[in-house]
Amino acid sequence: MTSTALRASQLSRYNDDAVLSAPPARLLTMLYDRLLLDLNRAQFAQENANWEAASENLLHAQAIVTELSSTLKTDAWDGAPGLLTIYQYAMEAMIGANIYRDLNRTKECIALLEPLRQGWHDAASQLPVQATVSATIRANGMLGVG
Repeated sequence: MTSTALRASQLSRYNDDAVLSAPPARLLTMLYDRLLLDLNRAQFAQENANWEAASENLLHAQAIVTELSSTLKTDAWDGAPGLLTIYQYAMEAMIGANIYRDLNRTKECIALLEPLRQGWHDAASQLPVQATVSATIRANGMLGVG
């Protein structure tokens, strides 16, 4: 194995471990960060008529929204059904952005989802550190170091 391949393998392992050991609030913010990264990359690709890259990023963004939707417990809090509706709308907009190569729909998704990303980051930062560590221990049975 070349040194570049070894470094790539180690980085991949590090990223996998970071995800597996992250508390739920951190996982949510990581998903939103990647979602907005994908949408911004899709926007850039669309602006440059790189339709293959735009499609790839929009499809990945759709996969993230599917995950967010499927894990949302709509009976857990009053705002959950509204959030699910936002996810459904964003999904339709991303599909349209991809099919019709519609930059405006991609921009609309960014404008819709960026405030949610920021809101989840703000909420996660308000959690006490001990609660975050306790959630990780309950979820993984350990601190995720090893």
